[in-house]
Amino acid sequence: MFEIHSRLQQDCISLGKLELCHLLLMNDSNFPWFILVPEREGISEIYQLDMQDQQQFMSESSRLSRYISSVFKAHKLNIAALGNIVPQLHIHHIVRYRRDACWPKPVWGQQPATPYAPDELQTVRQLMQDL
Repeated sequence: MFEIHSRLQQDCISLGKLELCHLLLMNDSNFPWFILVPEREGISEIYQLDMQDQQQFMSESSRLSRYISSVFKAHKLNIAALGNIVPQLHIHHIVRYRRDACWPKPVWGQQPATPYAPDELQTVRQLMQDL
């Protein structure tokens, strides 16, 4: 039975499900930071998905990327699949701004996460409804 990895459950807020992937929001209000997790068991790499799932995954990733780049007016979008700590396949989509605290470095390990306040979370949920 499919289950989102416990670390992702701990660090993220669920925003819903697309056709293949669960859409998560990293609970760090420093960045609009979204994660797609394909609902497939035992997969740690994109190439392990069958061809149809690979195409669907890329379609959902591209759709999310276009949408958040536009809605959040990104200067740059960082997309990454690391999996060094969480072995379950998941892809980060992080909106970056030249003015953000980590620019131009990667966001990992640069500063502590700032959890979303309830009103901030509600705003993000509303913005993401039209994805």
